Amino acid sequence: MSLNFSLTIGGKPVRTPDTFNVLNPKDESVVAACPKGTVELLDQAVAAARNAFPAWSAVPDQERAQKLVDIADVLDKHATELAHLITLEQGKAQNGFGALFEAGGAAAWARVTASLSLPEETIQDDTTGKIVIRRKPIGVVGSITPWNWPMIIAMWHIAPALRVGCTVVSKPSPYTPLSTLRMIELMNTVLPPGVLNVVTGDAEVGARMVTHPDIAKIVFTGAVKTGKGIMSGAGGTLKRLTLELGGNDAGIILPGTDIKPFMEKLFWGCFLNGGQSCAALKRLFVHESQYEDVVQQLADYVSKIPVGDGMDPKTLIGPLTNRMQLDIVSSYVDDARERGARIVTGGVRPKGPGFFYPLTVVADVTDEMKLVREEQFGTAIPVLKYSTVEEAIARANSLDVGLGGSVWGNDPAEAAKVASRLECGTAWVNQHGGVHPMAPFGGVKCSGIGTEFGVDGLKEYTNIQVINIAR
Repeated sequence: MSLNFSLTIGGKPVRTPDTFNVLNPKDESVVAACPKGTVELLDQAVAAARNAFPAWSAVPDQERAQKLVDIADVLDKHATELAHLITLEQGKAQNGFGALFEAGGAAAWARVTASLSLPEETIQDDTTGKIVIRRKPIGVVGSITPWNWPMIIAMWHIAPALRVGCTVVSKPSPYTPLSTLRMIELMNTVLPPGVLNVVTGDAEVGARMVTHPDIAKIVFTGAVKTGKGIMSGAGGTLKRLTLELGGNDAGIILPGTDIKPFMEKLFWGCFLNGGQSCAALKRLFVHESQYEDVVQQLADYVSKIPVGDGMDPKTLIGPLTNRMQLDIVSSYVDDARERGARIVTGGVRPKGPGFFYPLTVVADVTDEMKLVREEQFGTAIPVLKYSTVEEAIARANSLDVGLGGSVWGNDPAEAAKVASRLECGTAWVNQHGGVHPMAPFGGVKCSGIGTEFGVDGLKEYTNIQVINIAR
């Protein structure tokens, strides 16, 4: 597999004079030298996307749908290569809900998005006149993606934009640009030149995207602080925005719940992708009557899952993706320990190279500890004790974020009633974190604005035009 990469602008590979190193989280070795984009190259990419927009938006609807199907076929053929790149740069395991799952999911998302449509809606059709609603593509879309799910989140941004007739400029995270560069290179074997472009770069390039007069919409997945900055910067051009931001999701185990049947789902809810998911379960509330029992059951289960090299077929959880995240998780666990929390399993940063941190269960935590108050985004789960369900709901809703939440119980109907009271965009019952391409996804409060997935997500890439005809 070649590890030579280029930007894609106007359908052509573009080399850059400057590069930056992408590190392997396993051992901090250099995976590849990635081309470093600039503001000037971004401007070229936006110009290419703008020039391609009239023709692409005029392509018949079913032809655009077929292009997404063709893209899915190409990505499926290269799934092994793409998954290998994901593990090299991001660290997640090949198997389980890992890199092969991500690469396959990106292709599947393209295929499902191809099946969606936004037909014309008729509001009035009588002797006095006819009123119809048409949805028109918004124009050039700027996509800014994070490092935790680099390939599939890029597809979440790109596929609906292409489906409705928009053109795209993508900017991947500097931590994990390689799989996105290669995916977009492959997608350009199907698409007309300029429809889909990719430019790497630093914060200066990102800032230019946000303020660029020829970008009509920004779609961003990432941190709350960055999302607020994007919203502020986009005000000058009144850009449309879709922001999917941090979550710090809460899970509530109802009193008397037999947790054994749910243990595998609970584990993945907390530790999918090493906990590096916006919608991972990051605060677990357990009733005082069974607190010690649940803590011990969870710790026993977690302690049997090793953290290791993502390329090892036995590995289910790889290293954290970068030193920044390793330092955050480690420091939050240390802070909890120093303030009286109990480390039931894990909690000791191993020596040696790489960004490894063991799966960690922390008991006797309080709401004001960093491990609870902040989004730790890693391989540690704090378990909090509560006395009443009302108290648990209030504490779960107490933060300024609300992406997802879950309730676990023997009676799913009872659990669903409690789940409906959580202040979050998605409330799961007896599971946590699963997404479906046809189910709308998004947050409330500081977890973002806008909706992704399904028909509602498709609409986010369009403007409404009302055609009002008098008779």
